[in-house]
Amino acid sequence: MNTISFRTEDSTKEKLDFLASQQNRDRSFIINQALDYYISLYEWQMAHIQKGVEQAENNEFADEQEVQATFDKWKR
Repeated sequence: MNTISFRTEDSTKEKLDFLASQQNRDRSFIINQALDYYISLYEWQMAHIQKGVEQAENNEFADEQEVQATFDKWKR
């Protein structure tokens, strides 16, 4: 494993330590969980954005009827 250091507010460190104690884990475990979650969420978002860009570049747009059907579906 590698070591990374960073600065954070005292209140953030206190919250981090509280979470760690509640889970009977150390601070590094909680930080790694948070980083893994953030990275996976960012990767998911970027993949979906890229897919949307590719669809737009291929002129794959919903027509007016498809849009209206979606709105009608969610009104219920």
